[in-house]
Amino acid sequence: MSDSLSGNSNDVTTETQDSKVEEEAKVSNPSSNIESSFNFTPPAPVNGKLKGVVELGASGFNSFVVKIDDQKRWSLEKAEFGSSLVHENMATSTDIREGLKNYIAGMLNYGVSGKDIHFVVSSGAAKSDQVSKISAELKKLGYVVNPVTPEKEGQLALKCVLPDAYVNDAFIVDIGSSNTKISWMQGDRIKSLETYGSKYFQNGVTDGKVYDDVESLASQIPADRRLVCFMIGGAPFDLAKTHRNGKERYTVLKVPDDYQTEEAKTKAGINIYRALRDATGCDTFVFDWDSNFTIGFLLTI
Repeated sequence: MSDSLSGNSNDVTTETQDSKVEEEAKVSNPSSNIESSFNFTPPAPVNGKLKGVVELGASGFNSFVVKIDDQKRWSLEKAEFGSSLVHENMATSTDIREGLKNYIAGMLNYGVSGKDIHFVVSSGAAKSDQVSKISAELKKLGYVVNPVTPEKEGQLALKCVLPDAYVNDAFIVDIGSSNTKISWMQGDRIKSLETYGSKYFQNGVTDGKVYDDVESLASQIPADRRLVCFMIGGAPFDLAKTHRNGKERYTVLKVPDDYQTEEAKTKAGINIYRALRDATGCDTFVFDWDSNFTIGFLLTI
């Protein structure tokens, strides 16, 4: 896969556009008492085609149907998170194969062509025995299963999440259970780093060690890329859902201390978020409800 970001050549070519982007990006979010919004609408696809992608995780599937045009503009048409359909009560290869056929049929019935359905194994699920069995059955059905490394996952996240208008202003963070990916554009290439995920506590790793590692990596982000941070992943999802305004595409996160929880994974996510904020000085962290790194995979094919 090429590390260059496609389709970003003409969107920020004038001083007026640059000023508008900068103005939209400067969103203050000092406390839970002040609601913030992110006033940006991505360009819609023109005469787009439906494509589907399924993320194979250790405990379930995330699936997405998107409309993509020839300029790589895209819109999310359908999403299903955490489906455990083919993980439950499937002891044999036959059980898994039949479950997969039913799962794929749902996407076909939505209008996605069979050749436009793709499967991606997340870096955190690659060692799961169940995912390996599912991958083997998918191959028997004629589907290619695409594993990704943490670095590639970070690159794909950026391709999906980072709007063309913010290429020179923003960085991307994907906080998953197994790892966190931090990425930004460095010249015409994508720089991607990996650190601890939001379940680090299960391995006996301390909050302080994770904070220090995240802070060290985030400090490498160039100063001019720190105006906005776009976020995806389970931990920021848990935070954003507590104060999402209707069906908004983007939710600006509150400061870390404004979130109170007893859930260990969410607490760990807040620790990672705090380190990112402290290291970069960025005060605009925006959760993107529509994006997933697997959509970035679709944008590369």
